[in-house]
Amino acid sequence: MGTPYPNSINPTQTRIGWIGIGVMGAAMASRLLYAGYSVTIYARNPSKALPLQSLGAHVADSPAEVARSSDVTFTIVGHPSDVRSVVLQTPNSVLSGLNPNSVTVDMTSSHPDLAREIFTLARERNCWSVDAPVSGGDIGARDGKLAIFAAGEQAVVKWLEPLFQILGKATYVGQAGCGQSCKIANQITIGANLIGLSEGLVFAEQAGLNLKQFVEAIKRGSAYTKALELFGERMVDKDFRPGGFAEYMVKDLGMGVDIVEKSEDDKAVVLPEASLCKQLYSSMVANGDGKLGSQGIISVIQRINGL
Repeated sequence: MGTPYPNSINPTQTRIGWIGIGVMGAAMASRLLYAGYSVTIYARNPSKALPLQSLGAHVADSPAEVARSSDVTFTIVGHPSDVRSVVLQTPNSVLSGLNPNSVTVDMTSSHPDLAREIFTLARERNCWSVDAPVSGGDIGARDGKLAIFAAGEQAVVKWLEPLFQILGKATYVGQAGCGQSCKIANQITIGANLIGLSEGLVFAEQAGLNLKQFVEAIKRGSAYTKALELFGERMVDKDFRPGGFAEYMVKDLGMGVDIVEKSEDDKAVVLPEASLCKQLYSSMVANGDGKLGSQGIISVIQRINGL
């Protein structure tokens, strides 16, 4: 038997479940396997599980089976609808298989209301839920340097720290749903950074600058951002391999722009940059580039300029 919350987490006793083995999820699950944890995975496409199986992962037939065989079950899928299906809705959902005192951790960029709903239903089953979306892309996932926005019961988040440390740096941001709200705010910020970087690169190229020299030069000044570090050279080289899909930026920004979130004085939050950013990423998707990395937004700026 495993040792779920509040017993200490350690590789010899704590069983991990993992659902979602795309670019990010596979790298994150690999890190837990290399750290010595027993990991059970589920993949709708079994062939995608082969690399993790070669590292020692066990394969389950359903999300419920993953949850039944795990003390902590992670999910990192595509959209809120995928989270609802995998965690809540189907007869073989994660929630249907959770053992008492086990924990489900959703690392998908999803909706705050859905995170709160999962938390409530998990508590009704004497289980725990944490929403903990991440930022840092494929490089952060590979290197264990993700920013993790963790929300829910603070003691449970603290309990998960040995696992979060393998994946990156977790910051407790509040009650259930706050992790997702933090990720939306993060995406609003990174979107602005990527568009600014795209416009800077297009301007620099038209001005006749060496783009790699330009990127190195501005890294030493106030224009330095993590976006510049992660994506500057990729954008110069037209390397648009995805760490996170451009279509996910539309989803994430849409949750900030399209969903009316009221403050205490009942004034809607006005987000002009996020609205423009969503339109530009929507244009990228409409051009058939939704599966490219978010750094591919420079292609939209180039297209606008006839380049």
